[in-house]
Amino acid sequence: MASIARCLRAARPSTLSAFKTPVSRVCPVRAFHATSSNALRKYTKEHEWIDLSADLKTGVIGISEYAAKELGDVVFVELPEEGKQVNAGDAIGAVESVKSAADINAPIACKITGINLLLEEKPATINQVPEDDSHGGGWIAKVQVTEEGVKDLEKLMDPQAYAEFTAAEGEH
Repeated sequence: MASIARCLRAARPSTLSAFKTPVSRVCPVRAFHATSSNALRKYTKEHEWIDLSADLKTGVIGISEYAAKELGDVVFVELPEEGKQVNAGDAIGAVESVKSAADINAPIACKITGINLLLEEKPATINQVPEDDSHGGGWIAKVQVTEEGVKDLEKLMDPQAYAEFTAAEGEH
């Protein structure tokens, strides 16, 4: 991290004049890819996603970018009940848009441990960043994964399979 900080720190003009080579060669520009620290992302055919921690004990649930685009402008989000135990496929909430309404289903068996209260005030966050599980993102719920939930993962699609699924769905 120190090297990133050095590259981004504002240098005094006198410091910059000391360099014989362009600043970009001293501090090369690198493309950074911001990825979640989660090890695993899976999708359902109903367009929900779950990010799982490396130990498969916790996760975050949301709706896919594809679903957010298909719904249109989201105007209301019904959040799940914190502490609720659910099975794969159970409705945990709903999303209403100017076009339609849709249930949000649990991708796997899990217990709801947290909800994204930001969506009550700013439901359109789902349209802006539907697959962001950080603070300020469009995620729906944080969950604790059950043993049954780990088994449910086998039925879900990885990102590549989901991309192929949505491409085929878009053709119909």
